[in-house]
Formats: sequence, structure tokens, C-alpha cells
Amino acid sequence: MIFSQGIFSYLLFISLVLRFLMFLRLLLLLAFVQSAASLACATEVLRVLTWTGYADRDLVTEFEKQYSVRVEVTFVSSDDALREKISAKSGADFDVFAANTAEIQYYIGQGLVMPLRLSNIPNTTLQLPRFRDTSAIPGITKSGKVYAIPYAYSEMGLIYDRKQFLQAPVSLSALWDPKYRGRVLMFKGGSHNFSIASLEMGGKPFQIEGKNFKEVIQRLIALRRNVLSFYTLPEESVELFHRHGIALMFANYGRQQWKLLSDSGADVGYLIPQEGTLAWLDCWAITKNTKNQRLAENWINYMLDKKVSGELSRRQGLSNTVDADIVSNASDKIIWLEPVEDDERRAALWARIISGDVPEKF
Repeated sequence: MIFSQGIFSYLLFISLVLRFLMFLRLLLLLAFVQSAASLACATEVLRVLTWTGYADRDLVTEFEKQYSVRVEVTFVSSDDALREKISAKSGADFDVFAANTAEIQYYIGQGLVMPLRLSNIPNTTLQLPRFRDTSAIPGITKSGKVYAIPYAYSEMGLIYDRKQFLQAPVSLSALWDPKYRGRVLMFKGGSHNFSIASLEMGGKPFQIEGKNFKEVIQRLIALRRNVLSFYTLPEESVELFHRHGIALMFANYGRQQWKLLSDSGADVGYLIPQEGTLAWLDCWAITKNTKNQRLAENWINYMLDKKVSGELSRRQGLSNTVDADIVSNASDKIIWLEPVEDDERRAALWARIISGDVPEKF
């Protein structure tokens, strides 16, 4: 009996010890979870809104390690989508974004971006002279303050299938050539397409006079009938090019698309049409409602690092603002993007054109 009581007491003791150890383990686990949650909350987050190819995962990871932060990247496929996200209502969702100079003018005018502290972006001293002189770049300054830093640029040329052209096309008019009907690709952005049509007709690309709008609309309807499809992303254009045996494409993303197609095995040429070509200069800007201005400045500075800018050109085929120009020598034919006469009117008309409205309705 005494022996049995001893066994019972021993087992009871062991049970209590095990329960205590389980309780201690639970406490340690809760402490670890709480600590991890606190650490996660304490980690700074940078919210980046940009274009495909501007924030590759390995480069973003390197930035995260360098500054012990987390980066959330959101990609856009059009200027319209960018405006929707960087609006008075949604602008607080992002800290830093990339846009072309014509769009930057819009954001400055709407008060959606803040002046930059160039002393916190020392890599601007590495840029080529024409990009260091910010006052000479239309659209990125106001009242002596700088609102955006140039990052990448390219003209929007024509890409053609060498197997379907005995000679390279020389004019934008090739996009309307019925010989290639159903084998032409265009960018979906309506504003650019109005500019292209006006340019092809010998008019001004960004300031179409009211009396000329109807004629430009008729030209765009004819273009729509000649085009197989309108793409948004460069990767989408490559897939369509191969699947449908495309002969000619307007390259909204410039040499980035040419490189993608070449890398995919397509035998393609790239040219600047005789009428000239639109060209964009993308810049980094910081939203007015950023939650971390200094971290956003660090991001811009990082993007201007010679290695990072060099990777942009090597991977995407685009020119950067640090290295010597790799794009073209046809500077006399390059027409830098400018604000248009009425972007809302262009957008509304383009929606009707692409939906299939006939000429008689305009």
C-alpha cells in the first residue's frame, strides 16, 4: 500500500512537471509570435508603382537587404491606369512611382507629387549632363523646384517581320496598308494613337485643332479595321506577334519590345519612320502623401546606381540616364511626349472608335 502511494505521488509529480513544461512552452511560443509580429510591424515598407522591367525581383531584393525594409511593387500597363492609382483618392496607397514627363506635368498640376530634396539623391551627379540640367527638361520642374528625376527613355518605333517585308517600311502609313490587314498590332492607348494618326497625316501630334479632329477620327477608324489587336503589355505583344504571324507593330515600349522579340527567336527589324516618332522619358516621382519620403528618396537614388541602371539597359534594351545613349542617332526625328490638347476628349472618342462605331456616327 505504501509502495502504491509512492508510485502515485511520483506519477502525480511527473504529470505536474509535464504540465508546467507545456505551459512554459506555450508562453515562449506566444512571446515569439508577439515578438515576430512586433518586428513585422516595425519593418518599413516602401510602396512602388511602376512599369514592367523597372523593378525586377532580384534588384528589389537587393534594395530590401541594403535598407532592411520591405518593398511592395505594383505594375501598371497604361498611363490611364497610372492616373487612376495616383489620384487624389488613391494616391496615398503609394510612395514612389514612374511616369513620363508629359504625365509628370499633370501630377504636378494636380498637386499629387512633392518637390524632391536632391541632396538626398546623390546619384543624380552620375547622370549624363543633359539629364542633370533639370531646368532644361520640360515637365519636371515648377517654380524652381524639381519634382521628378529622369530614369529611362526610348522612342516608339516600328517593328517589322523581315520575312514579310522585301524592304523595310519607311513610313507610318504602312500601318494602314491593306496588304497587311489582320497582321498589324497597335498599342491600346488612345492618346498615343491620336498623335500617331495626326503625325502620319502631316499634322501636329499633341495639339490637334478642333477642325481637324473629324479627319483624324476617320483615319483611326481605318487603322482599327487594319489592325488585328491592340495590346497593353510588351509581353502580350510578343505572344500575339508569334501566334498570329504579325507583319508590323507600333512599338509603344520601343526597343524593349524589339529585344523581347529578338530574344524569343523572331527575325525582326526596328526603325524610325520618316515622319518622326514619339518618344518618352520616364522619371521617378514621390507622391504627396508618401508615408516614408526618405525611403522613397533612397529608392530613386538606388535606381540611379550605375549597376542598377546598367541592368535596366542590358535586360530591357532601354536607354538609361547614367550611361551613354544606346537607343539611336535619329535625334532629329524624335518627338518627346507633351501634354495633349484635351486628353479627356481623346479618351472618350477612342473608347467609341475601338468599340466599333462607324464613321457616320462622328
